[in-house]
Amino acid sequence: MSAHPDAHAPLERWRSQLATGGRDVPGFDPNDGGAAARLLLLLETPGAHGPAIVSRDHATGTSRNLKRFLADAGIERRDTLLWNAVPWNVHAPGERNRPLRRAEIAEGLSLLPPLLHLLPRLELVVLAGRVAREAAALVDRERPLVGVLTMPHPSPTFVCTSPAVPRAIAATLAEAAARLSRAGGPAPR
Repeated sequence: MSAHPDAHAPLERWRSQLATGGRDVPGFDPNDGGAAARLLLLLETPGAHGPAIVSRDHATGTSRNLKRFLADAGIERRDTLLWNAVPWNVHAPGERNRPLRRAEIAEGLSLLPPLLHLLPRLELVVLAGRVAREAAALVDRERPLVGVLTMPHPSPTFVCTSPAVPRAIAATLAEAAARLSRAGGPAPR
């Protein structure tokens, strides 16, 4: 079930401003909650050129893992919004991902406050991975009443390193579902 188109309009206006200067900034998934989202799941950076949106529906290992973990936790899609700490593709088309540079991370995080304020129903931010975790203080400062949870990144590279990684992701998203339920949302399945 997709969000009402109006739920995405302010987000897309903001995103289009980021895409100036030729940056490849994928859009928001219209099947997610848009500006009505209660949970922002912040990842690292887009993983590939081409997909026009940040989505759990891409044919990548990270997307498949994320889709499975969110479904297993019973988190409703309409309650979520996926985004990246560095929202543009940093690697050249056709090349593999490269590590993010400190300046890219700092710039990406400096762009996050306007997004946080475009989400009036936001109750919780889940920071996935090392880079996204750097946004914790920023979220606390900009939206002090919003909860923050951290989890490992859902990339197959990390998920396959140890059985503890998928357990940690599952536990974090179960906690997120419980918090959303306590706040008045649908009960976890």
